[in-house]
Amino acid sequence: MFSSALKSFTTSNISANYSLSPNPSFVSGPWKVYDAKKKSTGRAVSVFAFDRKSLEQVGGLSRSAGQSVKRAHEEVVERLKKEASSLARLRHPSILEVVEQVEETRNGLMFATEQVTVSLAGLLAEKDEQERAGGVGGRASRYVVEDADGGGRRRREVEVDELEIQKGLLQIGKGLEFLHESAGLLHGNLTPEAIYVNAKSDWKISGLGFSSPPEGSNTPTSVPPISLAEVLNYDPRLPRSVQLNLDFTSPDFVLDSNSTTAADLFSLGLLIVCLYNSPHTSPLQTNSSVSTYRRLFSSSSTVPSQGNNFLSSRPLPKELTSVVLPRLITRRPAMRLTAREFQHSQYFDNILVSTIRFLDALPAKTPNEKAQFMRGLPRILPQFPKSVLDRKLLPALIEEMKDRELLALVLQNVFQIVKMMPSGRRAFTEKVIPPLKEAFLPSVGGGKNAAAAEKDTSKEAGLMVLLENLRTISENCSGKEFKDDILPIVVTAMESPAPSLVDASLRSLPIIVRTLDFSTIKNELFPVIATVFSKTSSLGIKVRGLEAFIVLCGGSLEPDGSAEGGPDDMTGNTRDTSKKTTTSAVLDKYTVQEKIVPLLKGIKTKEPAVMMAALSVFREVGKIADVDFIAIEVIPIMWAFSLGPLLNLQQFRKYMDLIQSLSNRIDQEQTRKLQELSHSSVGSPGDRSKDFMTFGATAGSNGTAGDSTEADFEQLVLGKEAQRSSGGANDMLDGGWGDTTSIAKQQQSQPRSQTPTFSWSTPSPTASQPAEYGNTVPLKPTTLPNHQPSFRSITPDVKMSSFTALTPSNMGGAPLQSSNRFPALQPETQQSQNTTALNWSSSTAPSTNMWSNQQRTASSPSLSSLYASASNLSINQPIRMPAQAPLSGFTIPPPLQQQQPQQLPGSNSTFSGWTLPPPPSHNPAPIVQPPRYGAGLGTGGGRLGGTQGSANNTNPPKSGLDKYESLL
Repeated sequence: MFSSALKSFTTSNISANYSLSPNPSFVSGPWKVYDAKKKSTGRAVSVFAFDRKSLEQVGGLSRSAGQSVKRAHEEVVERLKKEASSLARLRHPSILEVVEQVEETRNGLMFATEQVTVSLAGLLAEKDEQERAGGVGGRASRYVVEDADGGGRRRREVEVDELEIQKGLLQIGKGLEFLHESAGLLHGNLTPEAIYVNAKSDWKISGLGFSSPPEGSNTPTSVPPISLAEVLNYDPRLPRSVQLNLDFTSPDFVLDSNSTTAADLFSLGLLIVCLYNSPHTSPLQTNSSVSTYRRLFSSSSTVPSQGNNFLSSRPLPKELTSVVLPRLITRRPAMRLTAREFQHSQYFDNILVSTIRFLDALPAKTPNEKAQFMRGLPRILPQFPKSVLDRKLLPALIEEMKDRELLALVLQNVFQIVKMMPSGRRAFTEKVIPPLKEAFLPSVGGGKNAAAAEKDTSKEAGLMVLLENLRTISENCSGKEFKDDILPIVVTAMESPAPSLVDASLRSLPIIVRTLDFSTIKNELFPVIATVFSKTSSLGIKVRGLEAFIVLCGGSLEPDGSAEGGPDDMTGNTRDTSKKTTTSAVLDKYTVQEKIVPLLKGIKTKEPAVMMAALSVFREVGKIADVDFIAIEVIPIMWAFSLGPLLNLQQFRKYMDLIQSLSNRIDQEQTRKLQELSHSSVGSPGDRSKDFMTFGATAGSNGTAGDSTEADFEQLVLGKEAQRSSGGANDMLDGGWGDTTSIAKQQQSQPRSQTPTFSWSTPSPTASQPAEYGNTVPLKPTTLPNHQPSFRSITPDVKMSSFTALTPSNMGGAPLQSSNRFPALQPETQQSQNTTALNWSSSTAPSTNMWSNQQRTASSPSLSSLYASASNLSINQPIRMPAQAPLSGFTIPPPLQQQQPQQLPGSNSTFSGWTLPPPPSHNPAPIVQPPRYGAGLGTGGGRLGGTQGSANNTNPPKSGLDKYESLL
């Protein structure tokens, strides 16, 4: 029904320029009230619509009722047009404001007013329903507000408490004063249906359809007087809502037929009783009958008076029953209060009503009075009902934000109201944010206004108040609203030339980062902070900037703004923060390493406060940055800062503690990393560290095809596998140049462990092998096989316990038995099998040339000479090295002789220090012993091949203890 009725008004100008809600928000008398918004400006209004068809549906009357009914209908339409026209001509805060004048449509009337939420009659009816249902929460409200753009429906937040009633009655008194004294009109039908409550919870007078100039008024007016005889008679053919309500009519009209302004005060008295009554009805119940009305006034018991509590079912306030109501509900008009006297009655004599009254008159007050009022208002705000704060005080204060001188004081009260209101989030986003943007953000259009706004310094105090209440703002708006509307204001404060604003904005960073997302912080907020930090010359701002970096790196700040572990004053002294907990980092690791650390590195000042604040930043950076970055970039900067000339011992120690902590972290991380790498690689770290000795050797270079990486270490260093692969033919210390059979036999017959023997001890009868290193063994040259490997790896780090003892042997006798871990050095022909103790005197005796007689003595080059000649090695030269590397102190060197390098038969290359030269065919060169650099072991660079005796030896024989000189 409502939608079809609304379509009938689609041809009006109002319906073309405004977006109307599909259903009316409430019905008041003959009017259906729709919420609407103007399409061009978005202003919220209320559209009153009257449908002529509503008159034809009363009492079964139809269109064929006759001319009298049509004439009655026309009178009703004219009365409603008069009501809308009278409102349009009157302008007063207590009179309903008309936005669009009345328009006559095909099916009725339509006009637009300021936004109203409910009529007083509807509000009282809702209270009655709640009381019958058992309280406020007992039943859902029928009175809801529906957005014109289809945004949803929400409950209308209106209440009727003592302060609301006092405030509303005061506003009605002001409206009546305006009508009686300024407009020269009496209302004539002051009922709850004629009073509307707007969005600010103000009570507005309407329903001027029965208004008329009072008798004897000299005030010029265009409103024609009414005929009391016509309006007092009830017409059953018409709805009661379009007729005079006798329940609130003064006896002046009914009994005296007088139309004076005092009649409105009598109606006001009945209205006051209705507000406190339960149910909320008039004390006079006439049933629209004049005769009933007269009968009621014929008896004092049925007339409201002080004696019967004015026929109220509930107690009335003392101020009303003692002073106000007796002067309003009285039979004699001359004894009634005027509208002006009513406003100054004792009923309104309290601090809350006086505050509202002063706030209504605030535009007319002096700047000094305004400032004084704003300073005292915070003490009174907790006493106000939440509904009054939301709909009355908050809008009034927002209007005063246009005054730059009062901006800071007004904002203090605004934020306090937002904190107190249960619906503060909605009120803040809808009412507070738009004026905040208008007050603090520069004009978008630029020009002179924008330049003036930038130079305006009066807003600095207001900005400071806003920053101090940033927590309240973040709690009452969404993240998107904060980013779009509040963050630009904060950035304006950061870029302000006033240090106090910059300081306050940086101190509020912990609240900001909890509201914004990562992308906004990194791309919009952090660059501003970095610019302020790098360009400021203020020590305090520099410290605040470092504290901001702490927050961005995940640290926390004290409630007073002091950074965690940072300075508590400009001296740089720090607080104990061992019990503090940190939050997760706000910025990512890349930004911390590439943006924040360079900013720290660029600090020039060495003030203790700055240095200690930077220390707190380094502490947070150390939790985020990579270990290598800390070692290369962070710790050097910290060392430079720690040596600042202004730091005391305690501050220096704090730097040292952090440097040590970060160094320990680097140590642990790097150790763990290297351990993981070593576990995942083949071989031990010691093996890899000496891989250069292999000269590029690869797996299987020793001739073992299937050699495993987990081969026995002992087997590897003793050369057993190498000898198997090479057959012993290329070992320079084997039994002969080509004798492999003897080596294999000796390996099979050789026991696993041998008792070490020496040249001065009696050898084992079973010893038949050549002596160990240190004894001269005659060697026979032979042709090197073709299959010998090109090189052999040198195995480092050999344990001494893995080698068998060195056993010297007798000259020319049978060699002592050596360990079976080494290939035997087997001569082709042995001269003697009788091995006795070493004859010390024979060491100087000449020996027969072993090459000419095809004999050899039990002598071998000393290990010292072997190692001494290692300097002659080359990478590309074949290497044959015995596996037993450690030197023995029991080796007795032979007499020193020199032997020139020889060439193999058929070869043009000279042998190295590791190569045994072949015997010359004629007159071999004498063997020259290499120079001795120490007792017992020769370490010179001489070559192998020296024998124990020589015909050219000129050293005299030694006797006594001198024989043992080589052992010392």
